[in-house]
Amino acid sequence: MYSKRIKLAQDVLKVEANEILKASDKISNEFSDAVECILHCEGRVILSGIGKSGHIAGKIASTLSSTGTPSFFMHPTEASHGDLGMITDKDVVIFLSNSGESQELILLIPLIKRIGAKIISITGDTKSTLSNESDIHINSSVTKEACPLGLAPTASSSLMLALGDALAVCVLNERDFSSEDFARSHPGGSLGKIVHIEDIMINLESTPKINLEATINDAIKEITNKKLGFTAIVDKQNVPKGIFTDGDLRRALLSHFSLDTPIADVMKNSPFTLNGKQMAIEALKIMENKKITSFLITKTDNSLAGSLTLQSLFKAKIL
Repeated sequence: MYSKRIKLAQDVLKVEANEILKASDKISNEFSDAVECILHCEGRVILSGIGKSGHIAGKIASTLSSTGTPSFFMHPTEASHGDLGMITDKDVVIFLSNSGESQELILLIPLIKRIGAKIISITGDTKSTLSNESDIHINSSVTKEACPLGLAPTASSSLMLALGDALAVCVLNERDFSSEDFARSHPGGSLGKIVHIEDIMINLESTPKINLEATINDAIKEITNKKLGFTAIVDKQNVPKGIFTDGDLRRALLSHFSLDTPIADVMKNSPFTLNGKQMAIEALKIMENKKITSFLITKTDNSLAGSLTLQSLFKAKIL
C-alpha cells in the first residue's frame, strides 16, 4: 500500500512539473507585454477568478503586493454587487480561468472596459471568450491534469500559480526591488528578519568602552556599569583597538594579573567588527560560526558606533 501511494504521489509531481516545463517553452511576447503593462500601471493590479482559479488569483495578488506592486484580489460575485467601484481607469485587471468561459468574469468585461482599465487574462484556451476579449492573453493550457480522472484542476492550477510567480519576479527584477524593500512589507515572522544591524544595535552611549590607558580595574567598573559582559577599548579617535570580556577578566585574575595592569596588556587585539548597514541575520550566522555572543559595530570611518549582542538579536526576534 505504501509503495502504491508513493508511486502515485511521484506521478502527480512529475505531471505537474512537466506541464510547467513545457509551458516555459511557450512563453511568448504577450507575456512580455503583460509585464510591461504591470510596470506602467499607475494604479493597482487587481486579480480575479472563481473557484480554484480564484484561490490562485488571491495568492498571485499577495505575491505582487509583497514584491512592490500594489495589488488585491476582487471576488467576481462581489464585483457585481458594488466592489466594481474599486476599479479605476489607472488599474490593470488580471482574470484567471482555466476554461476562459467563467460567466462571472465574462459579465465584468464590458463594465471594466467602460471604466478604462486594462485587462489581462490567463486561461487554458486561446480561443475562449476571456482570451479574445482581453487586451493581453497568457496561455496556461496543459496537455494533462495530474488527477487520474482528468477533472480536478491540478496541473492547470499549478501552472497558473507558476505563471503568476513568473510575472511577479519579472516585474520586481525590472524595478530593482531589493531585500530591504521586501523587508518593509514583511515586518513580522522570518521574512522580517531582513533588518539592518543599525536598527537593533545597542547605541554608543550604552556600549561599554574605555581608553587604551585604562586598567583592568577600569574595565571591571565599565563592564559592571553597562552590564553587557564586555568593554571595547578605543583610541583617541574612538576606533576600537581591542575588547575585554568577563571571560578575559577571569583568565587574567587566574594568571595573577593585578587590577592595576594596563588593559592593553590583557585585551584581545583587533576585535571583530561589523558595519551597521549589514543585515542582522548575517551577524547571527557569524556569531554561530565564531562561537561568540557580541560584536562591536563601527561607522564608515571605523569609529565605534555601538554594539550588538545575542540578546539584541533575541529581542528583535532574529533568533
